[in-house]
Amino acid sequence: MLLRSPHNCCFLCFILVLYLVAVGLAGDPYVFYDWTVSYITASPLGVKQQVIGVEGLFPGPILNVTTNWNVVVNVKNDLNEPFLLTWNGIQHRKNSWQDGVTGTNCPIPAGWNWTYQFQVKDQIGSFFYFPSLDFQRATGGYGGIIVNNRDVIPVPFGMPDGDITLFISDWYIKSHKELRKDIESGTSLGTPDGVLFNGLGPYRFDENLVLDGITYQIINVDPGKTYRLRVHNVGISTSLNFRIQNHNLVLVETEGSYTVQQNYSNMDIHVGQSYSFLVTMDQNASSDYYIVASPRFVNSSAWSKATGVAILHYSNSLGPASGPLPDPPNEYETSFSMNQARSIRTNVTAGAARPNPQGSFKYGEITVTDVYLILNRPPELINGRWRTTLNGISYLSPTTPLKLAQQFNIPGVFKLDFPNRLMNRPAKVDTSVINGTFKGFMEIIFQNNDTTVQSYHLDGYAFFVVGMDYGVWTENSRGIYNKWDGVARCTTQVFPGAWTAILVSLDNAGMWNLRAQNLDSWFLGQEVYVSVVNPEIDETEVQLPDNTIYCGALSSLQKDQAQRVNFSGASPSSKTIKSVLIAILIALLGSFIS
Repeated sequence: MLLRSPHNCCFLCFILVLYLVAVGLAGDPYVFYDWTVSYITASPLGVKQQVIGVEGLFPGPILNVTTNWNVVVNVKNDLNEPFLLTWNGIQHRKNSWQDGVTGTNCPIPAGWNWTYQFQVKDQIGSFFYFPSLDFQRATGGYGGIIVNNRDVIPVPFGMPDGDITLFISDWYIKSHKELRKDIESGTSLGTPDGVLFNGLGPYRFDENLVLDGITYQIINVDPGKTYRLRVHNVGISTSLNFRIQNHNLVLVETEGSYTVQQNYSNMDIHVGQSYSFLVTMDQNASSDYYIVASPRFVNSSAWSKATGVAILHYSNSLGPASGPLPDPPNEYETSFSMNQARSIRTNVTAGAARPNPQGSFKYGEITVTDVYLILNRPPELINGRWRTTLNGISYLSPTTPLKLAQQFNIPGVFKLDFPNRLMNRPAKVDTSVINGTFKGFMEIIFQNNDTTVQSYHLDGYAFFVVGMDYGVWTENSRGIYNKWDGVARCTTQVFPGAWTAILVSLDNAGMWNLRAQNLDSWFLGQEVYVSVVNPEIDETEVQLPDNTIYCGALSSLQKDQAQRVNFSGASPSSKTIKSVLIAILIALLGSFIS
């Protein structure tokens, strides 16, 4: 028979090897990035200053991936101080080792590199990365993250003609090192020197307010087309109102959740928040149009200079933008922004990372296992130093990251005793951690006793924003909770003199950072960690990485900096390789059969 010849046996073995290789590459793809973080010179407001660039870019490159892809980012720190990147909104399922905050990672020393390796498991949406240490975000180092739907799951709107990322941020000419010294001494940040679009200063809409010669952002579009705008507030502490002259904003997604599609003329975007809008170019292009980001919840006329202005330029535009900027909301209508926030709801019929509708998770029917009423206060002196607190505790970052201390059973690094409400005792500095119940369902109420809008972020999760109101939260406040289509996101605002309530399912084991996104509040101690431990052995939970950097009580385990990581595993072209191998396999089989 034909199959008994040695030649044919070898041939079949070769085909079998090809098949096994193709199957081995059939897993989720890998993408690789090699980033150098360094100081570069820029003049966003017409004055030369040092900013933090990623690969020489400010803002940094966009990380563009698809649900379930594996991401490998080798980061070389060319700054003169330690550095970490955190991935705002990426959940790192069962892998808080990659979160890039002081509770999970030792900082990357100056001159060293470290490789992040994580999977964007079961996520879609618009996020961003940024430096998590020592006020560095105030000087840049941030960039966008896009997580696309898999091909098998439809997006709940027509494919846009373009995809545009916009970073809006308050900006100071002072360096991050000067700003943090001011904060430590009790000096407030004061009025920003400007507001940037994608690291660029404002268009000269007013000769009395904007210097001549400033480079500004131009967004080029074609008439009649629809674009997806992903807008991130990556700033320091200022809520910004985003609007485009004569154009509607159709909200479609925020921080990984597809939303009920509604038209807005403007949107308040608070520090750390991300939104996606569809914008149709339906105007007559008699001129260019203003894109504006202006400060909210400020009354001083000095803030008028801190207005960011970019230009929307139609390809058939007849002239430059001119005239007054589109009006912002009335600062004295305090309910406007809260009502707008309440109007943002989840599209419960749309699929997202998974094909089942987003409304399949009936969060309003789940029994709450833990309740934390977390109250903040303005900066206060504790032991002679200015600090901010949550429930009377200002977080003290230990020299040994919490996750490493937990891994190696090092006593005395932290205590699982964060109170579930403000205690009747003096404020203190401590390393107190929330003891989360694995697969529990936690209710957190943020009560803002400060005079400014604060926004709070939880790593590792998307939580449901179920309620917010002015005044003091009470048990009766649950009567106004949205228990059906509250939006799931990772950063929520809390208005001054008001509260915001969230619900979160603690199904992601790890050590997770809960923090103020406003840098001044965060830097002075307004953060806490949530420890979520699976009591059973979970073989799928990611173990201690081989390339872990050790510090603090574990410094003796640290070896000299290794050579730059040689990437291994499937490459970004793994899909292509797989397809080629399968094609060869089919051709060879066809030849063999014939």
